[in-house]
Amino acid sequence: MKALTTLPLRLRIFLFFAFLAVTGVALVVGALVLGHQKSVTTDLSSGFVLAGVLAGFGLLALTAGVWFLFDENVARPIDRLASGLRSRAHAGAGGVDQHAARYLGDLAPAAEAVSEQLMQSTMDQASIVAAETSRLSADKARLTALLSEIPVAMVLVNPSHQIVLYDTQAAGVLSQVCPARLNASIFDYFQKEAFIAAHKKMISTGLEHRFTDLPATNGLEFDGRLKPLAPGEGYLLMIDEAHANFAPDESRPVVFDFDLMEGQATDNLMDMQLNDLTYVVFDTETTGLLPHKDEIVQIGAVRVVKGKIVPGEAINQLVDPEMPIPAASTKVHGVSDAMVAGKPTIVQAGRHLNDFARGAVLVAHNAPFDMAFLRRHAEACGVTWTHPILDTVLLSAVLFGTTEVHTLDALCERLGVVIPAELRHTAMGDAHATAEVLCKMLAMLHSKGIATLAEAIAEAKKHRRLLEDLN
Repeated sequence: MKALTTLPLRLRIFLFFAFLAVTGVALVVGALVLGHQKSVTTDLSSGFVLAGVLAGFGLLALTAGVWFLFDENVARPIDRLASGLRSRAHAGAGGVDQHAARYLGDLAPAAEAVSEQLMQSTMDQASIVAAETSRLSADKARLTALLSEIPVAMVLVNPSHQIVLYDTQAAGVLSQVCPARLNASIFDYFQKEAFIAAHKKMISTGLEHRFTDLPATNGLEFDGRLKPLAPGEGYLLMIDEAHANFAPDESRPVVFDFDLMEGQATDNLMDMQLNDLTYVVFDTETTGLLPHKDEIVQIGAVRVVKGKIVPGEAINQLVDPEMPIPAASTKVHGVSDAMVAGKPTIVQAGRHLNDFARGAVLVAHNAPFDMAFLRRHAEACGVTWTHPILDTVLLSAVLFGTTEVHTLDALCERLGVVIPAELRHTAMGDAHATAEVLCKMLAMLHSKGIATLAEAIAEAKKHRRLLEDLN
């Protein structure tokens, strides 16, 4: 077999079909000989029947064998080669499996050469980006220090009333109403009619508009100002700290993404481009594997906006399951009875996660398992889980084929994502790793022509049998 790998690809394909032809003819001739011998001892018709049956079954067996060899040595290696190149091009990981593609002639070495050249160009670009990122990080640190000294909570909002920037003070103010989130609607925090009235006064005068007792969605009231920016560039919301009654979270820096200035509010998430969506990637740790009777002990979640994980926007919450945690479960995730004592129950934790995920697509690895726990307690939490859901198990099948392994560990290894050993099987560690995987998958899905959420869900549903088997 080793000698075959040294032959030219076209010669090997010729020999392959020559073998098919010769073997087929030999089967037919052999069947005719046996049929002739049968006809000599019995009758002529029995000989023809025997020859036809033997030739038919022989050709079927030959076809099955040829299909198996072709699938194992040509079709499957080509699929792996394509997914490896896509991973290298869009996720900066993976590559060409030279051993799997050993019967594809010069295709694998040529693909590897192109891949290496691409990686070198990518690394050159990365060094330039790293230098620019370092400069921007210094500017961001200065901006954070400056805004932290101003006794006003500042929120930058785009023309579609979505949050583009908030500082540490604003995070403290907004979190009294709902978790502070990039790309969230300002109407998640302030009563829409009252806010729109203040906004119209600002627009009509083109000047800063002061307001008092602006009502929030939870009944709180704030004093502050709306300041217009250049036409078509949104506005600045400033809330007076003296009347906000909050303790700012100093661990949170200024959070912003100026790409959101061009954002457009929409309720039709299914038609949006995958890279324009907001995702909440989450994971749960539980007392056991039975959603109908076990309970959640930890929730981890991170937000992904414009294909990037948002620093500081995360949930890492221990949950009191109101039942003993089995020792076997503690051995897996490290959460003990002592750790969850006095922590929020699933009623408070589930409500907080639901608020955190407003307007977002939920993403999890084996989502039906986690969602079964959340949906069982939805009525007690007073929430509904109507979010669109993507599952990274199914997205992996879309990108790499159903014959590959789709565990989180395998997926991380395939895409070059590292989960620190101490964070594996913790809700936050697994959620963050799944978010990194998702960010790399988005570009790969786009390269396969899967551009919108509706298209991604439709492709994922074709592989849902994987989740049925997994669960």
